[in-house]
Amino acid sequence: MSFLVHVFTQPSRAGNAWFNAGPVSSYPNIDDSTRIGEQRLCQEKYAPGCRIFYVPRADSTKASEIAIDDWKDADAGDAKDQVMVFQIKGKFVAVNHECPHSSYPLSNGTPFDIEDFGITLSSGITCPKHDWSFDLHTGASDRGSYKLQIWEVQIRTRDEDEHKDVWVRRKQRIG
Repeated sequence: MSFLVHVFTQPSRAGNAWFNAGPVSSYPNIDDSTRIGEQRLCQEKYAPGCRIFYVPRADSTKASEIAIDDWKDADAGDAKDQVMVFQIKGKFVAVNHECPHSSYPLSNGTPFDIEDFGITLSSGITCPKHDWSFDLHTGASDRGSYKLQIWEVQIRTRDEDEHKDVWVRRKQRIG
């Protein structure tokens, strides 16, 4: 039996699909240097500083939110397929939940400003397990060749009332 493969067909892109990570109003704005997962005041009630989602590689549209403390549970999926979404200083960021160096949850990490001569260039996160730091916009590490996976984020208007949602997907590789 012969098997015919067409070289110009593309594989399914369901693993690269956008998923809705919730309304913008459900994310507190992190502007301090306490643990990212800490409860903060948001819309007159307390909410975690970030939200964690398990995103299956085969189909991103099947993403599901998991509790911060349940990141290692078998029901939460592989920790390598978890994304942490949060708002820092008015900008939304989505990065892998697991530290690429020590496989520790970055929701326990602390944010900081990356500065040069008093000018803020970017934002970073420090993993509390070994104190390694990563740039939240490039993924670059302060040591070694480890790189934090950065996800794409879009803010989309939902309806005529101007409610906005956060949409996230894996960063697309070009080439």
